[in-house]
Amino acid sequence: MSDKPDYRKLYHPAAFNAWQYIAFTGAVMSVAAQLILMLIDQPRPQGFYWLYVCWAVLFVLGSLSNLYGKPDDHHHH
Repeated sequence: MSDKPDYRKLYHPAAFNAWQYIAFTGAVMSVAAQLILMLIDQPRPQGFYWLYVCWAVLFVLGSLSNLYGKPDDHHHH
């Protein structure tokens, strides 16, 4: 019988895996870049919002890996 997933891994940065951390940091940096562009009155590059889609997809895939992956299955080569 499998244990219930630890849902803390979805919202607590200390429990993130590498993919979630990269996506979280990327989203924060994208927001910061957007604010800076707004402050200096520059237009956003075309397609800038696609960054958020990419970060969201990466976070969801990382979350699935973190929640349902085998904790002792490290892929070292």
